[in-house]
Amino acid sequence: MATSARRGAPLTLGEIHAAALRMVDEGGVDALSMRKLAAELDVNPMSLYHHVPSKEALIQQICVGMANRLELPPDDGTPWQEQLRALALAYHALARAYPALFAYAYAHQQPGITHEGGIWGVLHRILRAAGVPGPDVERTGDVLHAFMSGFVLAETKGLIAEPGPAFDTVLDLIVHGLAHRPA
Repeated sequence: MATSARRGAPLTLGEIHAAALRMVDEGGVDALSMRKLAAELDVNPMSLYHHVPSKEALIQQICVGMANRLELPPDDGTPWQEQLRALALAYHALARAYPALFAYAYAHQQPGITHEGGIWGVLHRILRAAGVPGPDVERTGDVLHAFMSGFVLAETKGLIAEPGPAFDTVLDLIVHGLAHRPA
């Protein structure tokens, strides 16, 4: 790895991701440019392209990094209601920690993304434990994801009065609705 003449230390992908995430946190995704990022890291802008092919690829990488920070509840026999609450609370906390990146990631979802592994695998496991029939699991997961994401986006935009109690209401509605869904 080449050492930057300006910095005196090799540039790493981790440094690039951390600086890009800071910039997005401070000014939104539109505040991120490869030139501004290079200035932040004290490197030549072309040095960044040895690590990432484009700004879009970089944003995708930090979105994946954000998603990987999600604390997924384990399959430990805990009642599905508690697991669903734990998953929703973790999702909510992550979205509130990175509101600009969360809004970007939600608005730029790619159609046809598989709903396997990660949050989807855990959500589908919880829905099956709640008694959702196999053919309905993916659709129910999509609806819950859209509902929860819509709430979080509205909350981060300041459109929800009393966000804490309102989030508790959302969780109660979801759990109650799943527990009492028609067979």
